[in-house]
Amino acid sequence: MAATVTLEPAGRCAWDEPVRITVRGLSPGQPVTLRTSLRDENGALFRARALYQADADGLLDLARAPALGGSFTGLEPMGLLWALEPEKPLVRLVKRDVETPFAVELEVLEGHEPDAGRLLGRAVLERHFLRPGMRRVPVRAGRVRGTLFLPPGAGPFPGIIDLFGSGGGLCECRASLLAGHGFAVLALAYFKFEDLPEYLDDVHLEYFEEAIDFMLQHPKVKGPGVGLLGFSKGGDLCLSMASFLKGITATVLINSCVANTITPLHYKDMFIPSLGSDPGKLVVTESGVLIFLDIWDNPLEELNYQSIIPLERAQGPFLFLVGMDDHCWKSEFYARIASERLQAHGKDRPQIIYYPGTGHCIEPPYFPLCRASVHTALGQAILHGGEPKAQSRAQVDAWQEIQTFFHKHLNGKKSVPSSKM
Repeated sequence: MAATVTLEPAGRCAWDEPVRITVRGLSPGQPVTLRTSLRDENGALFRARALYQADADGLLDLARAPALGGSFTGLEPMGLLWALEPEKPLVRLVKRDVETPFAVELEVLEGHEPDAGRLLGRAVLERHFLRPGMRRVPVRAGRVRGTLFLPPGAGPFPGIIDLFGSGGGLCECRASLLAGHGFAVLALAYFKFEDLPEYLDDVHLEYFEEAIDFMLQHPKVKGPGVGLLGFSKGGDLCLSMASFLKGITATVLINSCVANTITPLHYKDMFIPSLGSDPGKLVVTESGVLIFLDIWDNPLEELNYQSIIPLERAQGPFLFLVGMDDHCWKSEFYARIASERLQAHGKDRPQIIYYPGTGHCIEPPYFPLCRASVHTALGQAILHGGEPKAQSRAQVDAWQEIQTFFHKHLNGKKSVPSSKM
């Protein structure tokens, strides 16, 4: 082939690790099209493309050369990953088997599409979810169901429990990547997995208390407390855990509600009703996508006040990550309620980071935005929101903030090395 594609780092690297892509051996000023493609575990195809021009020496360095068109424009060194789009609509890129990598094929074509010509060069990026030396340990301890990810080394490591939302099942992707940064992370299922309840009905905090005990008794987990990381429904569960259970040092919430949602919550003789909703306010787009944003009642109204989680009882700090274009619920409003409630009780304000143009699903870096996808529990498509370029920046920043927050409060470190390119 006429051109040489170089990847730094070469060979395998973690999914959340930036890669420098350069193309050598081109003609001075030569126009080229770069294309990426990826097939997920179900065979769904994702693609992205960008138009570039080599410099006067025939070199194309994506860290210095802006894209002139295609799936994105401007200087976006990782754009060919975060701009991947599914061939079929409403398909979200999800990693279920973290023990295998995603293979991203990169092609360099002569000229600019749609008039691009022959293939000049190609390479394959292997994007892994387990860094070398890490261990994946299935957890079936008492009632607790999940997977524990341990970094290499003797430990002990600061511990984190990771909860996803109302889709159910066991989601290991975020936990496996976070463990690659020095944490012992338990991806915890709480329904729709193995012998756990099939549906999200009447949640009991005793189950999550068992998970905390499991972590704090584990020889590889550093005490005296653990961190919590929750997204969507998993976020209000983390708020409840931090408010009622012992052994929690710090809590990160990604687009979470300040009230208990979807189903009642029980703990011993305590009961918190679920936040009310009005299905009549559900919006259905012409393409059949559901918009839930306005169905939820206001937690501050007297009828719903009992559903608010008493987060002022928590002992540790909070970090709220808020997508300003969240179409699932009013995450910005809920974070503000949390801040005002803590201040009213004489507690420190939580750290809140607002991300403009960012939807509900703030994922680890370089996962492509999915504005709408089929909800695994509902079986219908829902709108998440977000704009691709803003979402990509938010995900890189949020990932760094999560690590910094947990290293500070669980490990006593003030900062971590930046993964931004």
